[in-house]
Amino acid sequence: MPRSSRRIRAAAVATVAAALLVLPGTTATASTTANSPWPGGSTVTNADGSNVFGGNLSGLSFEGQNVLWAVKNGPGTLYRLVRNGSKWQPDTTNGWSSGKQLRYRNGKGDPDAEAVVATPDGVVAATERDGDKDKTSALKVLRYDVSGSAKSLTAKAEWDLTADLPKVSANDGLEAVSWVPDSALTAKGFVDERTKAPYNPGTYPGHGTGLYFVGLESNGKIYAYALDQAGGKYTRVASFASGLDSIMDLEFEASTGRLWAVCDDNCGGDSTMLAVSAQGKFAVTATHDRPSGMPDYNNEGFAIAPTCASGSKQAVWADDGNEGGHALRAGTVSCG
Repeated sequence: MPRSSRRIRAAAVATVAAALLVLPGTTATASTTANSPWPGGSTVTNADGSNVFGGNLSGLSFEGQNVLWAVKNGPGTLYRLVRNGSKWQPDTTNGWSSGKQLRYRNGKGDPDAEAVVATPDGVVAATERDGDKDKTSALKVLRYDVSGSAKSLTAKAEWDLTADLPKVSANDGLEAVSWVPDSALTAKGFVDERTKAPYNPGTYPGHGTGLYFVGLESNGKIYAYALDQAGGKYTRVASFASGLDSIMDLEFEASTGRLWAVCDDNCGGDSTMLAVSAQGKFAVTATHDRPSGMPDYNNEGFAIAPTCASGSKQAVWADDGNEGGHALRAGTVSCG
C-alpha cells in the first residue's frame, strides 16, 4: 500500500542493464532511450463489477485460464475469482463469495497481504507488516491451503525474511511474489549466487520444485529464495535489480521464460522484462510503458493468463485505488 511520490523512470536503468547482455567481444555503450510501447493491445477495459472490492486490492495470480487469485491488504483477504463473461467475480462456492480473511501460522494477526502466487505448494502471499501492528515492518511469506470451506485461512507455513532483507519502513516492504520452476532455472543456466555455481535444486532439500522470488518496494530489487516447505527455514539464492525504482508485482511467464516486474503510478505504470543472461543472472531485456489506453492508476497487481488465443493472452491489473469503482482491468499481451 505505497504512499510515496517517487517518479524516477526506468528507461535509463533498463538500458544499462540491457548492455550487460551484449555478445562476448563486443563493447556495450550506455545511452538514454525511450521505453518501448506496451507489447500488446492498447485497449484496457474494466474487468470487475462496480465497487465489488473497494480499495487495497494488491496482488493477482492465475491458476489456469479460468481462476484468478487476488489479495487485499487491510484487512488481509484472499479472493478466488472466476470468469463471468468478460468480467472476473468472486467464486460463490466454498465460502469464497466475500473472500477469506488471512491469519498468520499462529492463527492470529492481520497479514498485510500485498502479493499472491498460485504454486504447486499452495497459494502463497507476501506481506510487509501485521495490520494489528502496522508501525513495524514484518517481511513474511505465508502459504495457505485453500481447499476447504472455512471463512478464514490460517497459514500452513510461514517464512520471516525480515532479518535477511534491508531494513525498511513498515509501508515500504514486500510488494511482489512469484514462483519459478527449478526446471526453467536449470535449463537457462541460472547461477546460485551463494555457491557461485549453476543452480542445483538438490542443494536445497525440502524446498519443493521451484524458487520464490520476492520484490522489495523500497529499492526495486528482487530476491530469490529456496523455502523449506516445512516452514521457517529459507536460503537466499540470488538477488538482482528489477530495472524499476519501485516494484509492485512480479509475474513469471512460463511460456516465454520471462520474469515481469511491474511498478505503479510511482513510475508511470512502467514494467520490465527480465531473463537469465549468458552469465546465469537475471537481467533486464526490455522496459515498457503501460498500455496507452490505461490512465496512470495505482496498479499494484498484475497477472498474465497462461493460454494464448489468436496471438495474445489476457493481462489483468489490480488498482489499489479502485478508481471509478473498479479494481480490476484487463488488456492483452502478445504471445511472442
